[in-house]
Amino acid sequence: MASSEHRIVSRLGEVLDERQMTLTELSHATGLTMANLSILKNGHAKAVRFSSLTLICDALKCTPADLLDIAPRR
Repeated sequence: MASSEHRIVSRLGEVLDERQMTLTELSHATGLTMANLSILKNGHAKAVRFSSLTLICDALKCTPADLLDIAPRR
């Protein structure tokens, strides 16, 4: 596995669905941009700031473990 690859999987879409919340609503609740939230939701993020993760968790009343998973090794 190259150093730039990772196995972290975002569950943001599923958590938003469970909470019946849109990305737009999450953006308003957190102050994070739609672009950054979309990158995270679609699994294209290479890094996430702890401050952003905290804002998202507070808005969704969840923990980082609810938002992130790790894929099995291939």
